[in-house]
Amino acid sequence: MKEITYDKNRVINFSDAVFSIVMTLLILEVAVPSANAISTTKFTTLLSNRIPDFIGLIVSFLVSALYWIGHLKLMKYVSVVKGKLLWLTIFFLLSIVILPFSTAMYVNGFNHAGPFIFYCINLAVIGFFNLWMLRYVYYQEKQKTGFTRIYYRWYRARGLNVMVVWIVASLIASALPLGSRLIFLLLFVFQFFIDRRFKRKIK
Repeated sequence: MKEITYDKNRVINFSDAVFSIVMTLLILEVAVPSANAISTTKFTTLLSNRIPDFIGLIVSFLVSALYWIGHLKLMKYVSVVKGKLLWLTIFFLLSIVILPFSTAMYVNGFNHAGPFIFYCINLAVIGFFNLWMLRYVYYQEKQKTGFTRIYYRWYRARGLNVMVVWIVASLIASALPLGSRLIFLLLFVFQFFIDRRFKRKIK
């Protein structure tokens, strides 16, 4: 019996829609001050009180953007969407959909380890499904759509970078609260060196 396949463009469009909704919902976690608060409180104080909100927004938005870009690159190499890839995409998007909730937990419990650990686990799970999809696509499309081993290793290194950083952040959250909150900056540092290394190899 021939395996059922699905329209690649519909899968991409649905994924794009989920990402756009999730990334838009993140701004709702930045509490808008009331008219009374604006008239009775210094504006700089109002903004400083919302620093955790903006940190949560910026981090989650940038991480979501990285995963969205990665998903676009990955789907470029997909010739046929089969059932397994469809379900991997669904579970990947499910973990993305949870992000506004975990971000709200993190922001509202900014000085507590528990909400931050939950947030890190959410991001690590997103990374896990991203790597699973990457591996599946590589072995399904090997030598068919230009998804060579060097590109697979490059994208895998980027994916592992994100997942490992958030796992480490969750593990040190209780012992090193400030360090665990700032460790996400390493994502961009490591990614810079990963990209530079593989670009040199491709040349």
